[in-house]
Amino acid sequence: MIIYPAIDLYEGKVVRLKRGDYKQMTVYNKNPLSVANGFKEAGATALHIVDLEGARDGKPANLAVVKQIAAETGLLVQVGGGIRTAETINEYLSAGIKRVILGTAAVSVPGFLTQAVSEFKEAIVVSVDIKDGFVAIKGWTETSDMNALDFCEVVDKIGVKTLISTDISKDGMMNGTNMELYGILQKKLSVNLIASGGVSTLNDVRELTKMQIHGAILGKALYTGDIDLTEAILAAKKAV
Repeated sequence: MIIYPAIDLYEGKVVRLKRGDYKQMTVYNKNPLSVANGFKEAGATALHIVDLEGARDGKPANLAVVKQIAAETGLLVQVGGGIRTAETINEYLSAGIKRVILGTAAVSVPGFLTQAVSEFKEAIVVSVDIKDGFVAIKGWTETSDMNALDFCEVVDKIGVKTLISTDISKDGMMNGTNMELYGILQKKLSVNLIASGGVSTLNDVRELTKMQIHGAILGKALYTGDIDLTEAILAAKKAV
């Protein structure tokens, strides 16, 4: 299993939200590149970056920072937040970012996801953020009328190769992740599934590895020191 340490950006700083609430924001570091380099030194091969302002407002706000991180670390970077046009996708991919994450646009803009997958292939990742069983959009500030499990199946049929699923109720709460949800999705879907939200202990990492989940995103637990990144990467490599 691949470990994706997370960097959430707001006004160029590394922050974390609790359950996606912009009013419950903690600033952890004012130098995102330094954080990214630290993750690389700990053994990370990939990074998960979210432009929180972009997610909320519908257009990238931290593009320069993301480009710098990708260029200077050489890590596989996947980025989401405000990516709602083909032009923005092109801009990121041209700058060396390997994958772009579609959330709101995949739900709200008819045909956009199909078009994006046709044009950009495996570079397109879909994030399905789940709130009370439905897909949350616009930086988790709104909930669509789309059933989350049904939407995951639609995404799979369109041909998306990688899907991130977040149980918002678990995000930033440090009380474990939704193993039942990932078990269901792993059986239903043919995508590479990345678990996100509440992965807060090495045991969570081990359990997801046993389930043969493709990847796990680690956020708050890295910043609080509850998980050591090097140990998590080693745990995710061990044979099931």
